[in-house]
Amino acid sequence: MDLNALLAAPVTLPSLPKAVALLATELALPEPSLRRINLFFGMDPALAARLLQEANGPAFQAPRTVSGISEALALLSMTQLRTLVTTAPLGTTSRSVPGVNLQQFWRYSLHTAKLARSLAGIVRQNQIAAYTAGLLHGLGELVLHLAAPERMQSMDALVAPLDARRAKLEQRLLGFSYAQVTASLAYRWQLPGEVVDALQHLTAPFDNLAYEPLAGVLHLAAWRARAREAGLSERELAVSFPAEVGLALDLDIDMVLEQDPIDWTVRPDAGAFV
Repeated sequence: MDLNALLAAPVTLPSLPKAVALLATELALPEPSLRRINLFFGMDPALAARLLQEANGPAFQAPRTVSGISEALALLSMTQLRTLVTTAPLGTTSRSVPGVNLQQFWRYSLHTAKLARSLAGIVRQNQIAAYTAGLLHGLGELVLHLAAPERMQSMDALVAPLDARRAKLEQRLLGFSYAQVTASLAYRWQLPGEVVDALQHLTAPFDNLAYEPLAGVLHLAAWRARAREAGLSERELAVSFPAEVGLALDLDIDMVLEQDPIDWTVRPDAGAFV
């Protein structure tokens, strides 16, 4: 599979129906709340991606690239936002993306975004960029499943998409992983370089002489959110913690878990995507 050919094929990224409904209701009000609009866009990777793509497009010619939802909302009119929301394709069925449990995907993406923002604050990285990268980072997996469902189904039978080994399997069988797909999309959408770089190096933030602190933050956030979906025990958390990434950022496992902004008391659905 060729990455450029994959990206050239049209795919429709589905949006979270709840987020679309909440946005439609809010935008229909005489005086919509920007705070609530910001919150609702921040719930869904596909909506956020479309918003940021629009804000970074040639129509606005912003003095700098836009990395966050609130910045993008400052550029678009209410009419433009309504159009974006009303034309958003919905992930309403289990087959919207073959082989992917979208409810789990949306939950995992939001958790990763929140964790990335929290961890970025500790290590003095851009929290807005961290949230965006965390929210969008899994979109490449949707693209892969939409573009090559049969091939991805075979891969899912070996290693589930949320398994820590997934990126290595994709790299070996495809020549690239979901992270590179998302990074390439972000580049085409003209997102800031720090977001693109974080996505590009997500799975191996300090390999090949690269030093990408924001990628390291994203790596740790994704580890924690994946561990949540897998229901790992304390011992399993300790064994699986990517200590080399934590060491580079001066973050140990306790520091990562202490910054956890998510209520984990309710166990997730069993399984991982499939």
